[in-house]
Amino acid sequence: MELGPTGFPFEQFVAEIFRSQGFETQTDFIAKGECAEHEIDIVAWNESKLIFVEAKFHNELGIKSDLKIALYIKARWDDLANQEFDFGSHKHKFDEGWLITNTKFSESAIKYAKCRNMKLVGWNYPEKGNLQDLIEKAHLHPITCLNSSTPSDEKLLMQAGIVLCKQALDNPDILAQAGLSKDKIDKMIAEIKLISN
Repeated sequence: MELGPTGFPFEQFVAEIFRSQGFETQTDFIAKGECAEHEIDIVAWNESKLIFVEAKFHNELGIKSDLKIALYIKARWDDLANQEFDFGSHKHKFDEGWLITNTKFSESAIKYAKCRNMKLVGWNYPEKGNLQDLIEKAHLHPITCLNSSTPSDEKLLMQAGIVLCKQALDNPDILAQAGLSKDKIDKMIAEIKLISN
């Protein structure tokens, strides 16, 4: 939730998870459907699969992605189902539509998604392969998990395009350019190395 207030850093974070699994990604893609144009938060593709992802970010406790969200996302996927898209080296239809949230899903959304073969990923759903599992498997911890950073530090880093601990570790110069002190950077890097191990 600390990746807020907008959903943009969460979209970047989810795109990184797909990249860690060998996909190429693009954010904020406009797809022409049969009836309307749709903004796709994240497109992930490899040689054999094309996935469209709707990333629902909530920055308040207790908010769930509900049936209404699942219904409108399914309608978008249906409108795009017969279209062909250029990603990778050839044209193909999209294979999977995912709805990913940083919180939870309502029971009615889960029931509907199962019935309509939608892929849902939330903080604790499904039991295996949920958002927490994906983060831990890929070792892609958000910068907001650090004890050594303050909310103002995190805001500076996100404005510089850093949403992951790994990005901070790989680009320590960006930390300085974002305005963090050498002492702060050293503490953050040390904590990130502990988390990574």
